[in-house]
Amino acid sequence: MRRQGPRPVGFSLDALADRLEPPTLLAAVQRVWPRCAGHFAAHGEPVIERDGVVTIACDQATAAQELDLMSELVVERLNDALGRPAVKRLRTRATRS
Repeated sequence: MRRQGPRPVGFSLDALADRLEPPTLLAAVQRVWPRCAGHFAAHGEPVIERDGVVTIACDQATAAQELDLMSELVVERLNDALGRPAVKRLRTRATRS
């Protein structure tokens, strides 16, 4: 039997996260959000999902407006990462101004 070389810890952590996260669309979106949202990930987070509409709470009104304008691209990236067209659209809300 041939041993494989060491694997990055990230592979193990991703597998563990997949088993621990609740099987909801919101949990799946929260997991892929940092890599799909680009710079928006630093200013907003997915907080609610209902019928494929994901609400993003943004820390600034300007970030919410910019994300709203770019939402089609972000939805496409999210669905690509999820492997299915689960996210229909994003809603944004500013939690602070």
